[in-house]
Amino acid sequence: MAGTPLSRSEAKELTRRRLIRAGFAILDAEGEAGLTTGKVAKAAGIAQSSFYVHFKDRHELLRALGDQAGERLRATMREVRLKAHTAGDAERHRDAFRIPLEAICRHPELFRIGLRARHDPSSPLQDFAVQTVAAYRAHLAADLAAMGFPTGTEGDRRRLEMVADGINALTTTMALGHLEGRYPDLEEVVDVLVAFSKGSLRLLIPG
Repeated sequence: MAGTPLSRSEAKELTRRRLIRAGFAILDAEGEAGLTTGKVAKAAGIAQSSFYVHFKDRHELLRALGDQAGERLRATMREVRLKAHTAGDAERHRDAFRIPLEAICRHPELFRIGLRARHDPSSPLQDFAVQTVAAYRAHLAADLAAMGFPTGTEGDRRRLEMVADGINALTTTMALGHLEGRYPDLEEVVDVLVAFSKGSLRLLIPG
């Protein structure tokens, strides 16, 4: 018995997902230079002209890849952080640092593109890269507030953002060191991040 035919919007969304999967695969295997609209369309099994129904150009595809990876990671991170805080589980606390490192290692080229774009005013992705950093900062600050760290004054909220920025920046630096081979042991990197985070969070506790 044949399945129910897809609606026009369902078929369009399915094709978009295929393009995103193809984009991730090509980016991971060939780097940014290999990410052409023609290659992505071919890998997704559609005509190149159909690519432009979904994305204006490859930069818009890159933004979609970043959005998808970021949304999934932030949702996972929120769950892990809050569970670790509620349960007082040391291993889950380590997971809160291991998971983003593993995510970066799964798609290292996407990570590097975002890092370069953030500091390159000529990049069409700069605004997106800056907004992504801001999203991670706001997300971590909100999680820390949900854990009970003080937010009653402007100074409290500023310190919360500063700690979130510091933890995220250190995670980025350590991830880059791991990808470059300077810090080959991922668990050792996690150890250092956990130690730094404990010191940073003490800054939020009054007195």
